[in-house]
Amino acid sequence: MLLPAAVSAVYREWDVFRAFLLCALPVLAAGLIVMRMTPSQRSEDLRMRDGFFIVGVSWLVMSLVGAIPFMITGAIPNFADAYFETASGFTTTGSTILSEIEHLPKGILFWRSFTHWLGGMGVLVLTIAILPKLGIGGQKIMRAETTGPTMDKISFTVNDTARTLYMIYLVFTVLETVLLCLGGMSLFDSLVHTFGTVGTGGYSSYNASIGAFHSGYFEWVIGIFMMVCGVNFSLYSNVYRRTPGKIFRDPEFRVYLGIMGGATLFITCMLMAHRYYNGLADTLRTAFFQVSSIMTTTGYGTVDFDLWPLPCRFVLFLLMLIGGCAGSTGGGMKVIRIILTLKLVKRGIFRKLHPNAVSPIKVGDTIMSAETMSGVAGFVMLYLFTTLISTLVLCLEKVSLVTALSSVVACLSNIGPGFEAVGATQNFGFYSAPAKMLLSLLMIAGRLELFTVILLFTPAFWNKKK
Repeated sequence: MLLPAAVSAVYREWDVFRAFLLCALPVLAAGLIVMRMTPSQRSEDLRMRDGFFIVGVSWLVMSLVGAIPFMITGAIPNFADAYFETASGFTTTGSTILSEIEHLPKGILFWRSFTHWLGGMGVLVLTIAILPKLGIGGQKIMRAETTGPTMDKISFTVNDTARTLYMIYLVFTVLETVLLCLGGMSLFDSLVHTFGTVGTGGYSSYNASIGAFHSGYFEWVIGIFMMVCGVNFSLYSNVYRRTPGKIFRDPEFRVYLGIMGGATLFITCMLMAHRYYNGLADTLRTAFFQVSSIMTTTGYGTVDFDLWPLPCRFVLFLLMLIGGCAGSTGGGMKVIRIILTLKLVKRGIFRKLHPNAVSPIKVGDTIMSAETMSGVAGFVMLYLFTTLISTLVLCLEKVSLVTALSSVVACLSNIGPGFEAVGATQNFGFYSAPAKMLLSLLMIAGRLELFTVILLFTPAFWNKKK
């Protein structure tokens, strides 16, 4: 919070500056006091439930504390709205309750987008660095999302792994910021939109999002960086090892590019057939940008895709469910889970014809373990069950089924916009306070892969005898 405080000072927004200090300093003091009062704990002394408790509660409290500057400054005075906006930021969802963004102070706009950058970085650290230190098998959790060879490529210690990923994240941040500045975007706007891109968040400093710039250059730069940041970050370690060719041999990466390329081609053809835009170049750029934005769960927009033909919107909805690659800053069910689920269905069909056959599931040259497949199947079922129940609850708000369903998927998959009342040019401000809190919880649950948050609400988790 000291960084947006400095931004506020630069723009002479002294009320906002004092608000960030008023929030940051007590939080810092409280953290130092708790550190002094808490005895040192070895990672092997922590149980699995301790690790899940720490991770889940930390994200819930982080969103609570992060909402305070919005309320103190009056930018978002209502608690439910402020919590929704902050949870959406940290989880890199990008859904908003704001209808007028451009009148907000620069410090608030910076903080709002900076939460994306912090959230995107935090997930990488959570899945690869923090969990193994807590002794709860973070590497196993990561393997449930990714293929074995991907994990084997990172042979450093946990600290080395985290340091490498931090470096990659920073390189992407600096590179995109520089490219946007070279195109004529101000440094402030470049940072805001870079935070939203590399964190696959989607908050903009303008009501019209990227469409406010009317620049094909910005669309290509941001579109490509969204695509890059939807890839498993651990694959980029091959660049350090001077073996970049291995990236293209990764099965998930190839399917990811195939889905994105196929969706872009399909939507381009549909838009050309209906003559939505002028010429092939404009149509291709618009289709690619929106496909990249939705599949990587960033949520930036240049047009109102709710006006596109129904087949195009259905393709975008499928991309919402799929999401980016495991180990990226993107949300969704992840490409690798879709691959493994389809292989599981294929094996089920094969076993009906050959009941005694041994048919292991392979991704590339790696045979997937029964534990991994069980975890994938459980996650997919839990994702669909959570979506159905949450959609039913939102239907009590007297919204259409499409609005309710797309609202849940947009928040659970950390995408941002949905369809109809929560479409690209709309917002979530019309929902009641209980609905906003439910959607906020879905954002956090989706970002932490569901199980971490849901475990906190099960009686067995709190039973000390188990």
